[in-house]
Amino acid sequence: MLVPISWLKEYVDITLPIDALAERITLAGLEVASVKRLGDWWDAQTLVVGQVIAVKPHPDADRLVLVDVEHGATEAQQVVTGAPNLFQYKGQSVAAGTLPVLKIAFAREGAVLADAYSEERPRPFKKLKPAKIRGIRSSGMVCSELELGLSEEHEGILLLPLDAPPGVSLPDYLGDDVVEIELTPDMARCLSMSGVAREVHALTGGALHLPADGWQPSGDDAASDYAAVEIEDPLLCNRYTATLIRDVTVGPSPLWMQERLRKAGQRPISNIVDITNYVMLEMGQPLHAFDYDLLLERAKASGASTPTVLVRSARPGEKMTTLDGQARQLDESMLLITDTAGPIAIAGVMGGAETEVHDGTRHILLESATFEGINNRRTSQKLKLHSEASHRFTRSVPATLNDIAARRAAELMRLYAGGRIVPGLVDAYPAPQAVTTVYTSAGDVRRLLGMDLSRGQIASALEKLDFRVKEVASPPADAPANAVFGLYRADDEPVLAATVPWHRLDVAMPADLTEEVARIVGYDKVGVTLLDTALPPQRRNEVLETEEKIRDILVACGLQDTIGYALTTPENHRKLLATNGDQPDPKFVELANPLSMDRRVMRRDLMVTALENLAYNSRYADRQAIFEIGRVYRPENGDGTLPEEDRRVCIALTGSRQPVNYHSSESDKESFDFFDLKGVVETLVSRMGIEAGALRFAAHPESASFGPRCALVSIGEQSLGILGELHPKVRTAFGLGEARVCIAELHIGPLVRPSWQLSTMQPISVYQAVREDLAFAVDEEVTVRRVRDAIVAGGGDLLVDVELFDIYRGAPLPVGQKSLAWRVAYQSAERNLAEKEINSLRARIVKSVEEATGGVLRG
Repeated sequence: MLVPISWLKEYVDITLPIDALAERITLAGLEVASVKRLGDWWDAQTLVVGQVIAVKPHPDADRLVLVDVEHGATEAQQVVTGAPNLFQYKGQSVAAGTLPVLKIAFAREGAVLADAYSEERPRPFKKLKPAKIRGIRSSGMVCSELELGLSEEHEGILLLPLDAPPGVSLPDYLGDDVVEIELTPDMARCLSMSGVAREVHALTGGALHLPADGWQPSGDDAASDYAAVEIEDPLLCNRYTATLIRDVTVGPSPLWMQERLRKAGQRPISNIVDITNYVMLEMGQPLHAFDYDLLLERAKASGASTPTVLVRSARPGEKMTTLDGQARQLDESMLLITDTAGPIAIAGVMGGAETEVHDGTRHILLESATFEGINNRRTSQKLKLHSEASHRFTRSVPATLNDIAARRAAELMRLYAGGRIVPGLVDAYPAPQAVTTVYTSAGDVRRLLGMDLSRGQIASALEKLDFRVKEVASPPADAPANAVFGLYRADDEPVLAATVPWHRLDVAMPADLTEEVARIVGYDKVGVTLLDTALPPQRRNEVLETEEKIRDILVACGLQDTIGYALTTPENHRKLLATNGDQPDPKFVELANPLSMDRRVMRRDLMVTALENLAYNSRYADRQAIFEIGRVYRPENGDGTLPEEDRRVCIALTGSRQPVNYHSSESDKESFDFFDLKGVVETLVSRMGIEAGALRFAAHPESASFGPRCALVSIGEQSLGILGELHPKVRTAFGLGEARVCIAELHIGPLVRPSWQLSTMQPISVYQAVREDLAFAVDEEVTVRRVRDAIVAGGGDLLVDVELFDIYRGAPLPVGQKSLAWRVAYQSAERNLAEKEINSLRARIVKSVEEATGGVLRG
């Protein structure tokens, strides 16, 4: 928000120096980004106010004129120019009484100006020298906004107000301090000169002089004779007013208004458009002017006698062309301003080209309305169309302001466009703005700020901001919950009931009032107060603890923690089913307004984002060992209820087992396989404190995403997840080349424990371990896991290591059997094992295997 100080002073008395004012409002939440002096590089001796006294034809150029300029010197200077807004007066002069008063910005010889013909940005400066143009000497220059650095406008010269005194230096006359304020959304009330003036008044005590709420309608007719207004959804538009101004003349706006608009960053266009922009900057209410005759033609073409303005949502497939000439495709979520023939504006964003004001416009229908902020923001984002109006509506505009701003704009159109204001407003107001009362107390302010302020001091601070404050014994029983939310009262102290002014939509609860008190008293007055209240109760988050423990374990296993996007595409999920051919897509949580088509649905599986990461990283690294912990989103019910949000961990391995270097052995260069991944999962589960015997793996060769090396994992009867080697077709679909990809996706829920035991160091036995090899002949369908579990069960505490080192099939074993050879180790922490103990251990193991699997010890 650009705030010219000269404009602001019209609404509030300012006595502070500009730097002190900037610091004061910054400390109150209106962050001043910069303070610039308009024309700070202008030279007072060479840039002055001038008056054109004659415009004469150029003897050798049809498109140029000779302009005589009085500029406070003894003689007028002659300048050659082709500026269209001077060329039109060719042959006229003040002496002959044919030339109107034209005050301009004049550059004397030696003046430094912005180079209008340079393509560099920012534009370089050049020094003005006398020159001959088509044989005529030109001494000086009549300046456009571009040469003065005010804007890029250079179609005509800059015309100054009629009261500008010739010879006065331009820095003295046009120079102004312009404050740029960066506003947070809760400070949207300061997106206007009036809003900033109210803040300056409250902070400095300067007298307030807001624009008078008055107009002068005339005639025996009424606005309702010319138009009607209907609102389809009061939740999206709770007020719409239409004002009629007849018999206007479209032309330039007054020069003082153009000057203010330029300083505030707006380009003057015409009196009608400039007035709507001026009132928006002055009061904060966006306005839009329709050509009433065009609306009337559309109404009569549809069989109606007068236009009816309907505020409604767009219909499927509806389109319209906006003021910027762009055709816009609309959807049902967008709010429109329409008539019987179709859309005439996108509500709160931009008007339509078919009903815009033009040079021949005679009658105006002026819109002043309030539109719901969230819907307006979504519409603006979908259309990628940001405007000054949408910037304000997305931050909320009070409905009470609608008619105030409409009357102000109508009166300016009467004064500066020669229009007649038709009495009355067409005002559709189905949901009037409520009057809100919020409660606070000295104790509550003390609790939040640590400042001892009396009720009188608190009331005084709030009253400076236009709150009406009175003391009451306690809030009424029917007070809204927000109005007393979190309110603290010490020993039933009286409370202050603050009626919120209509222009403060951001105040709803006691904490908001405390913030206002702090802003006015000054945040710099808030002292340092140590925390002296009890800490809130601390509750364990078992899921978070589990996830942190999983991270620690997997990082210790040599894996890297990654964070992937929770957003993906249905096409990427379809790649997981590459082995199944064409299958219907599962249900997804879809984004209503995705920023990118590559991120338009929520993921259903962590594997998708893990494989996306592997594919991307494969361009830079052959070996990857990664994991990710996150949520998946599954709307299985399909009835609009919230989706299931399961927390999972995904582990992915590809490339060589060890980082390859010059000294690597052939075994180091071998690729990760199913058993490497299985070992990581076993380590994870074991380190999570779950008994080894509870972990189960079951072959799952029919999986759509995996090859034959695939297993379902469970803890007891509770499913944990799936792991395996990715199917080559799925690998190809993700662009992962020929290297094996081993991936697991596990539920975190089964790993959560109510408490954790810290890992402790076990003493190393000083007694020698006894190792021996045992081979068991078992049926083909008996799994390695079953045999290992039986060995562990039989060996008891003295069995310290079990390792499978060979699987054999063939003679002399009968068909349908295999031999599993194990290397086992026995060790005691207290003594050397005697041969008798070793024989007993072996016998128990053999018996356990025989009973559990039917296996027989081979000789």
